[in-house]
Amino acid sequence: MSEHRILIIMPAHNEAQNIGSVIEAIRQVTPGVDLLVVNDASRDRTADVAREAGARVVTLPCNLGYGGAVQTGYRYAVDHRYDIGLIMDADGQHEPADIATLLGVIQRGEADLALGSRFLGNLEYSPSWTRHVAWAFLRRLASCMTGVQITDPTSGFQAMTGEVMQFFARDNYPADFPDADTIITVNFAGFRIKEVPVTMRDRMSGEAMHNTLKGFYYMFKMFLSIYMVWLRRRTNLQALRPNAGE
Repeated sequence: MSEHRILIIMPAHNEAQNIGSVIEAIRQVTPGVDLLVVNDASRDRTADVAREAGARVVTLPCNLGYGGAVQTGYRYAVDHRYDIGLIMDADGQHEPADIATLLGVIQRGEADLALGSRFLGNLEYSPSWTRHVAWAFLRRLASCMTGVQITDPTSGFQAMTGEVMQFFARDNYPADFPDADTIITVNFAGFRIKEVPVTMRDRMSGEAMHNTLKGFYYMFKMFLSIYMVWLRRRTNLQALRPNAGE
C-alpha cells in the first residue's frame, strides 16, 4: 500500500463467528498489509479461525479487556518497528473500504491520529437512547477540552503514527474503555488529530460490549478517566512523548 510498514491491529474476544469474514474482507482491500489479531483469552475458536484466515495471532493468557488487548497490539507494533498502525473491530462493524481513507491521512502527514467518524459518514444501525446520550455528552466534552471538533469520541476505528503507538505502548493507555479519554490525552500530548468520514454497521453477530447496565458503568468510568487526564495535564504530557527532549 506504501513504503511505510503498516500493521492492522484487531482486538478480539469470542469473535469466532465473525472474524473469518472480517479478515477476508480486509484482505481484499489491503493485500500485503500485515494483520495482527490480539486474542483476548477467548473461550471459542477465535484464534484458530484468525490463523486459518491468514492473520498473525497473539493470545493473551487472561482476559485483559479491550484496552489491554489494544495496548498489546501497540507493543507488538513498536517491538516490530511498524511505522503506522490501524485499529479496527473484529465484529464487522467497521467497513474495510474505509481503511485506505484513514491510512491516507497518516501517510500524507495530515495528522498523527486519524479518527473514523460515523457521524461524518454513515451510521447504518439504530443505537439505543443511552448511547446517543453518551455520545452527545462525550462529543461536547472532548471538543471543549481539546479545542478540536470531535464528532465521534467513541470510535474504535483509528489510524496512527508509530510515535503515537510508542506513546500508548507505555503506561498512557487505559485498560478497559479507551475512548474520549485517549483522544484528550493525545491532544494534551501535542499530537495532531483529524476526523474522517467512515461507515459503521451493527455487529454481525454476538453480544455488543455495552448493554444498558454496562453503559452507565462505562459513563462513570469515562468521566473519572477524563478527570484524571485533566489532572495529569499539569505534569506536562508532552514530556512523556517518545522523542521528548531530543
